[in-house]
Amino acid sequence: MIRTEKLTKVYNGKTAVDGLDLTVGEGEVFGFLGPNGAGKSTTILMLTGMIEPTGGRCLVDGIEVAKDPLAVKKIIGYLPEDVGFYGNMTGEQNLDYFARFYGMNARERKERITTLLELVHLDGVTQKAGEYSRGMKQRLGLAQALINDPKVLFLDEPTANLDPEGVREYRELVERLAGEGKTVFVSSHILSEVRAVCRTVGLLAKGRLVAQGTLGEVARALASPDGDAVRIVVETREHLPDIEDPDIIDIERNGNRAIVRAKADIRDRLAAALFTEGAHVREMRVEEPDIEDVFMAVYRR
Repeated sequence: MIRTEKLTKVYNGKTAVDGLDLTVGEGEVFGFLGPNGAGKSTTILMLTGMIEPTGGRCLVDGIEVAKDPLAVKKIIGYLPEDVGFYGNMTGEQNLDYFARFYGMNARERKERITTLLELVHLDGVTQKAGEYSRGMKQRLGLAQALINDPKVLFLDEPTANLDPEGVREYRELVERLAGEGKTVFVSSHILSEVRAVCRTVGLLAKGRLVAQGTLGEVARALASPDGDAVRIVVETREHLPDIEDPDIIDIERNGNRAIVRAKADIRDRLAAALFTEGAHVREMRVEEPDIEDVFMAVYRR
């Protein structure tokens, strides 16, 4: 559904996005992670046809964005980081203005706007958008991004101005959209929010894609110099006997407890070997790396 090929953007001799190769499948909720300045917003601007790439290309639903940006805009929704509206118009009037760009007739616009205002809990609000709080503008921005019932939704820092209740409602909305088969592309530097809604992630650092996969896969790949090495915690009732297996990389021992670093999840074989040695296993589990620590280490590097 979303694909970039060597996508590059250079501003005044400075590379903001550097040869980005990225693939996001249809119906996927994808988290685009990275610290501020990593190139996330620049990537989204190219994917939505707001700016043209310096090199490479990007495609949405098979459409090359730079060649046919209008066709892409018909099938996408976009919530920018700093959402803006006409301050002298109500939320309903703002949405009606934007809906006209998609060729909706008056009845279609009214029905769609009524549904969306209820969805983002702004129904019944009559004040002008210029009097909205930042959180209310963010809610209205979500409604605007959905006005054309898009196939693909781009959200840039979507929870930045939301209170806890708004964050909960946003998570429920993303889950609902995913259930409808929409592709949702969430750009954020807040790992906890991405973890709450996204099934897969890509980690961007200095304009380059460092890793892509599920959060666990990405964390394991970045945490270990061996890439996909698995850390297995083993604890026995008595002193831990010697363990041998061709997939073991190394073992860190501490009395009757050890951390086994292996090329694969070999818990079944470890359990069988320990049973043969007469050891009583009290605990055996795969230790997932601390995602926040791993990502922060990557950011610092």
